Amino acid sequence: MIENLSKVEYASLLYDFYGELLDENKKEIMNLYHEDNLSLAEIAEDLGQSRQGVHYTLKKAEKSLEKYEERLGLVRKYLENLRKYQQVEQIAEKYRKDDSLDEGVRQDIRVLTDMIKDLME
Repeated sequence: MIENLSKVEYASLLYDFYGELLDENKKEIMNLYHEDNLSLAEIAEDLGQSRQGVHYTLKKAEKSLEKYEERLGLVRKYLENLRKYQQVEQIAEKYRKDDSLDEGVRQDIRVLTDMIKDLME
């Protein structure tokens, strides 16, 4: 599933999971770039830094986040669980639409998929 993400999407996920582990400067630049979608030039202007300095800090922050992921694997586990949830949802959808099943069974399937969805949030 990671292979289906763009570099920016992957970096944003890494930031969501590990961003609080960054120092304030890196965290601010990552937030402005990935969350606020500002360009490097806009960030540089806002922070009174050079564009090259912002780019360097952004790349350094992304490397730090990648190292956290290598050690902890939280994003990989999350994406694996998301893929499994999507598979469960596809199977459950098939049974929710099956009129030959007892309504109680269909309701149980809804409850189970809702529980799994809650675990993913």
